Amino acid sequence: MKPTRLFLTAVLAAGCLMPAVAQNPATLLVPASDPRFRYEGRIDFADPAAPVLIWQATRVRLDFAGPELALVFAGATGQNFFNVAVDGAAPQIAAVPEGGRQVWRYPLPLGAGRHQLELFKRSEAAAGHARFAGVELAADAAAWAPAPPAYRLRMEFIGDSITVGACNEDGAADQWDDRRTHNNALSYGAFTAAAFAADYRNTAVSGMGVVAGWTAIKAAQAWDRLYPEVASPRADLAAWQPDVAFVNLGENDDSYPKAHQQPFPAAFAADYVALVRSIRAAYPHAEIVLLRGGMYGGARSTPLREAWHAAVSELEAADPAISHYVFRHWSETHPRVADDRAMADELTAWLKRQSFLQRSR
Repeated sequence: MKPTRLFLTAVLAAGCLMPAVAQNPATLLVPASDPRFRYEGRIDFADPAAPVLIWQATRVRLDFAGPELALVFAGATGQNFFNVAVDGAAPQIAAVPEGGRQVWRYPLPLGAGRHQLELFKRSEAAAGHARFAGVELAADAAAWAPAPPAYRLRMEFIGDSITVGACNEDGAADQWDDRRTHNNALSYGAFTAAAFAADYRNTAVSGMGVVAGWTAIKAAQAWDRLYPEVASPRADLAAWQPDVAFVNLGENDDSYPKAHQQPFPAAFAADYVALVRSIRAAYPHAEIVLLRGGMYGGARSTPLREAWHAAVSELEAADPAISHYVFRHWSETHPRVADDRAMADELTAWLKRQSFLQRSR
């Protein structure tokens, strides 16, 4: 579960990413502040002209016409990778390196008529974030606000690298130097949300624990923040409330102490209860589903299983809108896409049997 130090790689996507010093006069810039854009996710709008796309699964949508499309970024930190899908086609990957203004040009031909753009942040918030400045279209092109998605409910997934989708497109071994292969769009949370046509949020940090973990930040310091940083301002949680909030934490509380010859943290159950109660206070009407598993600790660690069960029993006894699910499927490495699909299939089948989901829909 330990993320190694980030090393930014100069990876070019299928499209062409290049520094841009000025807008091409032969193109039309639709600035990020244009009300025709539809934004979904926990985004920093302090500068409306360059909102910061932070958390994985953050989405930007726009309808447009014309033969050209380019995405404009005003600056990025760390590693940032986006899926860029037009008209529902297989997404192209846009890699946005650190630095100033960048332009990424869509590499496939665009036919006549109205097109639908979706930009999806596939890499995790803790790896980097990027300022979005808008899109460039052909000079005589048009743009429209997209139709509102036909969401049936809202789902948020809170967790660690398992929930992020870390390493899920890697080969046999996990790697952390190049986050291009960490694709939240193919995580178990994204698959589960899609099965229910849900508006999807993902608030997870690789290496993060409740008490102990591979990151300095702990879950109670991150889940409600605008950025995954201790000093970050809190997000406006009232602006978007999930119908179902999932919590999958504990793997790092087991793996980090074990790797350092330390005992499982005695405070885990109490701190887990406090964390979930803070989520309940912020989301008073949500169903909260407590998850365990996906990797070795959640599946096989006796100390983690016992502490988690004690915490879950206490929470469920006091709150009828809290329930739990334990994954049967797990992986020795970080879950790959096939593992994510198996986990999502399990969770989806269980959810379909729950009465609270029928009420939420």
